[in-house]
Amino acid sequence: LILALVVIVIGGIGSIRGSLVAAIIVGLLDTVGRGFLPGLLVSILPRTLANAVGPALASMLIYLLMAAILLFRPRGLFPAAGAGHESQAAAAERVPLPPRREWIVGGVFMAVLALVPVGAAYTGQHFYVDLMVRAMIFGIAALSLNLIVGFGGMVSFGHAAFLGLGAYVVGLSMISGLTNGLAQLALVIAVSAAASCVIGALCLRTGGLAFIMITLAFAQLLYFVGVGLRQFGGDDGFTFRGHSGFGSVLDLGNPISFYYAVWALLALCLLAIARLINSRFGLALQAIRSNERRAQALGLPSYRYKLCAFVIAGTICGVAGALLANLTQFVGPAYMHWTRSGELLIMVIAGGLTSVSGPVLGAVAYLLLEEVLSSYTEYWQLILGPLLVLLVLFARGGIMSTLDIPSWRQAAGRQRV
Repeated sequence: LILALVVIVIGGIGSIRGSLVAAIIVGLLDTVGRGFLPGLLVSILPRTLANAVGPALASMLIYLLMAAILLFRPRGLFPAAGAGHESQAAAAERVPLPPRREWIVGGVFMAVLALVPVGAAYTGQHFYVDLMVRAMIFGIAALSLNLIVGFGGMVSFGHAAFLGLGAYVVGLSMISGLTNGLAQLALVIAVSAAASCVIGALCLRTGGLAFIMITLAFAQLLYFVGVGLRQFGGDDGFTFRGHSGFGSVLDLGNPISFYYAVWALLALCLLAIARLINSRFGLALQAIRSNERRAQALGLPSYRYKLCAFVIAGTICGVAGALLANLTQFVGPAYMHWTRSGELLIMVIAGGLTSVSGPVLGAVAYLLLEEVLSSYTEYWQLILGPLLVLLVLFARGGIMSTLDIPSWRQAAGRQRV
């Protein structure tokens, strides 16, 4: 499916001729790259380095091609006649909670999360502490994605790249001897912000499906870079010992301390994003999502607003990756794969687009369902898939919309009328 989308985007959406030409180009490039590139590199590089770089570079070629073409021809090689520049995303059909009610729901949910370690100690089910820590970390990542998808209208299919970058910075720092938590945090923020700034500056030259695919291309490029790092486990990743050190102030090696540190960071992210989207910047970003041309006509520099939101989202996701590395004490390229980005999108949509706390609810619900269903059958995805379909069909505003009981009554009243 991904390769088919790559072909369509390279050729030009809606162009049969473009799809034919792009299919031939992609097929030849992929085959020739895998067949001859490793041998060519052996002749110009040391054999050990060539064997490490060759397969990864061969896998990256089609994504490099797509990124290069979209940067210079955002509508593809042979755009269909009359095909205009697409909008990033249509305004989401949603049933939002009133602000006050959403604050109440979010506050109650955070209070329940704060009591999880107490309940686990009382029942002896300490496994749920680790599960909820993981859910809160992915909740932070989903929050960051929702900033650009729900409030910015920029559907990214490569957001997990920043999750992996943050994890790799922590992992490589630990095995290199840098264990200071504050230094690692500063490094994670700097690397994530720089990467998101470069990737965002290039990706935002496109729109619509092309934007989705070019973000996926950059994520896959970083994924194959991780696969090519054979000295750090390659495709299998690597483990490390210890946690980021914060002195006597915070011991991340203690599961309870780590839990409440993640809880506090999640609460801080919720408050910060809520404040951001209600500021002048956030209102301008939402205006650009609703109608970018009209916003530009009013004098709003849409490119700069979207790039700023993209950088903020990427940086927050990088911090989530640093937390994930500390939780698992493992780092691997699978953190950056496009399927991980798809899971983050599912969490955002399931929780509720343009809802501040909805993505956190979606992350918790998704991981809980995964854990419960997988305990009964190895084919748990056959159950989870239809459940997600039903959620999209009957709760288009996500989980948050199902909590708005007055809106149910109004909808029922309209149907009776």
